[in-house]
Parts: sequence; C-alpha cells; structure tokens
Amino acid sequence: MTVRDDISPGTRLLVVDDEPAILDVLATSLRFLGYEVAEATTGRAALTAAREGGFHLVLLDVVLPDLDGFAVVRRLREGGGRVPVVFLTARESPEDIVAGLDLGADDYITKPFRLAEVAARVRAVLRRREAPTAARVLSCADLELDTATYEVRRGGRLVDLSPTEYRLLRHLLAHQGRVLTHGQLLEHVWGQEGGDPGVVKTYISYLRHKLDGPRPSLIETRRGIGYTLRAPDAP
Repeated sequence: MTVRDDISPGTRLLVVDDEPAILDVLATSLRFLGYEVAEATTGRAALTAAREGGFHLVLLDVVLPDLDGFAVVRRLREGGGRVPVVFLTARESPEDIVAGLDLGADDYITKPFRLAEVAARVRAVLRRREAPTAARVLSCADLELDTATYEVRRGGRLVDLSPTEYRLLRHLLAHQGRVLTHGQLLEHVWGQEGGDPGVVKTYISYLRHKLDGPRPSLIETRRGIGYTLRAPDAP
C-alpha cells in the first residue's frame, strides 16, 4: 500500500474492532494512506462517537462485546445518522450480509481480508457519497440515463425501457458500486416490503437483455444477496 494523493485532507474514519491486533493494523494502515483515524473497541463507544458526528465513514466489526455492529447501525439509522458504514466481520453467510445491507450499511467485507481490498472499498464508498445526487445524467461506462428526458443509451444506442425497468436501472445507477439486496430493490423500486425476490430477478433479466447485447454486462449478481451495477474495471 502506498500513500495516495486523491484522499481529501481531513477525511475522518472511525475504526471499530475489539481485537487489538486487527484494530491496530487497520488504523495504522489507513493513517498511512492519509486518513484521520479514531478507534473504538465496543459497540456503545462506536455509537457515541458516530452520533457526535464529524466522521466521513465508519469501518465496523459486527461481533463486539456489548452491542453488536448490527445493533449499532440500527440505532444510528433510527436516530437519523447517515454516516456511511462498512461492516468488517467473520460472519459471511448470505443471511448475515443481507441483514447488514438491509440495515443501511454501504458495504460488507468478510474476514480474513486484504488491506488493499479494505482501502479500495473505503475509497469506493467515499466516492459514491461525495458524488452529486442531483445530476441530470447518471452514467456508468458507456451507459447513460438522462433523468430529464427519461432517455437511456448504451454505447450511444437508444434503449427502450418500460417504466419499471427505468426505475430499477435508475436506482442501480444512483447506487452504483453498492450491493443492493432483493429487499432494498423491492422497497425502493416497487414500494413493497417482503415481496417476491423473483420479481427483481425477472426485471434484472429484462434489463440485461436490453442493455448488454455484445457488450460486457454492467449488472452483477451477488448470489443469495442481490445485485450491483459497476463498470467492468471497477474495484
């Protein structure tokens, strides 16, 4: 890992883990990259620090000695806290990952991890949060969606989408790089809670058929979890 010059000065991270060795290596590595890093070893300490504000991202272990990471994020979101959260944990079952993302986490990294991967995921989440949310044109690689004219183009070719396909693609583009669960997509695109995940799968298939052709697919399936839209060369 090398020091990067694309990190905004004053970018503050909160790193939370109850294992001293892991906490030390994460905090030291992130400081070396140019971040300002605070540390916490319990869920309650993490919740207090995150509520006080000033952090651009929280890197949060799930298994903690008091409040687990899921409870921390749940209480934080219920209180209106919107700081980005990346879970870092040995709990890697699809059910755990879905639960974490549905609570409002921005990403989920499983142990054992590579420091380079952690750094790349942190950068990706920070880039997404810093991106303008009111952009007229949402784009990824050679895909463009114009929110004013409702036109979608791939490689300059106009793509005809149904209203539901358009809403689904717009939501994926607005959160590109982030894994969206079936539940999140059902809620935000269809306005349903606890609906049939098969509906999402069907419309993802429709989108791929209309968008891809001979081009690389931009929509990735995370088996048992959901979908993410990203450029083919994105980390």
